[in-house]
Amino acid sequence: MMTNVKAEIIAVGTELLLGQIANTNAQWLSNQLASLGINVYQHEVVGDNLNRVQEAFEQAQKRSDIIIVTGGLGPTEDDLTREAFQLMTELELVEHKPSMDKIQSFFEKNNTTMTPNNRRQARVFKGSQVLFNRKGMAPGMIVSHESTTWVFLPGVPREMKGLFTEEVFPYLQKLTGNTEVIKSLVLKFLGIGESELEHRLSHLIQAQKNPTIAPLAQNTGVVIRLTAKEETEERAERLLEESKRQILHEVGDYFYGINDETIEENIISLLKEKKMKIASAESLTGGMFSNRLISVSGASNVCRGGIVCYDTNVKQDVLGVSKETIQNKGTVSEECALEMAEQVSSKLDADIGISFTGVAGPDEVEGKSVGTVYIALTTSNGEKKVEKFIFSGDRNAIRRRATLKGLEIVFHFLKF
Repeated sequence: MMTNVKAEIIAVGTELLLGQIANTNAQWLSNQLASLGINVYQHEVVGDNLNRVQEAFEQAQKRSDIIIVTGGLGPTEDDLTREAFQLMTELELVEHKPSMDKIQSFFEKNNTTMTPNNRRQARVFKGSQVLFNRKGMAPGMIVSHESTTWVFLPGVPREMKGLFTEEVFPYLQKLTGNTEVIKSLVLKFLGIGESELEHRLSHLIQAQKNPTIAPLAQNTGVVIRLTAKEETEERAERLLEESKRQILHEVGDYFYGINDETIEENIISLLKEKKMKIASAESLTGGMFSNRLISVSGASNVCRGGIVCYDTNVKQDVLGVSKETIQNKGTVSEECALEMAEQVSSKLDADIGISFTGVAGPDEVEGKSVGTVYIALTTSNGEKKVEKFIFSGDRNAIRRRATLKGLEIVFHFLKF
């Protein structure tokens, strides 16, 4: 059994250093290791260079008990993880037949010729614990070297998460002797900032012991991660539910979901529950709002459609905003936003109409500053609501924030 374990995560791939993709694997793995009580002391990213990968491995071997490596297990010449570890350890590489059979089967089923370099993916270190990759080609491995545990995983997040969850997590749990049940619950909030949320929950956060309470700002709102440790799953879940109840008593008006739930999934669910349909008129957001909703399975039952009315003539001639409103009040105004929402709900026969109009930049429009946004919501029974917002950021940030605010407005209308 290992105690006071030091762990680190090494990501291999030049594309990470170039900023072409984000290293989301390290974030996810750190969360998983934390739930096991394993402290992560180091994150490192190294490019596809044999000497640099070997050097990174040698440094990691000196300072850490558990090292998780993601990436560099593919078929091409720049996939160098195995080669670098072999140079450091002189361990023998052998072909893993079940993995090789799967690779060959893939090419046969797709009626394509397998190039010789694909055999590289099936190579594993002799004596290692092979992690069979059900979601991809290259297997993962767990290797013990001079009292250090090395875990090699593919860089593709879906493959990496599958292998870690199914095989690595229970292995590390047994290795560290952690017999406690560790359960987490993520609460999601919208319409309240991280600092305000933390202020209103300060008495709970200061008194926290078990579960722990960790607020975190994200692009889609604020989340609170609750983590409970107990002898049984039932007792851990009871602690989480009690902590959730206390938190929602304070800030429940901003709460919209748990764990992987999204705001759009909850909106679609509420629309179905209330037997209502929605339509959108989007100038500033250019279809972003509709796209978020129709990404949810079953959205066709409640989403009538949308009209992207970016051009003034489209607002007037297609959507039906009055010429007088546009001339006297402008396209970036409360009056225009309300007419857009009313017209789209009428034309598309929806119970709810929502509209977005504003200035995304880079220049002012009709004397309105960049970031000025109007969002209107109307209903078939005559309810009307329009709000003005000033959003900061670049052009696309303003559009994203307007979309998120629109989702928040619809959710709160349906929920409360």
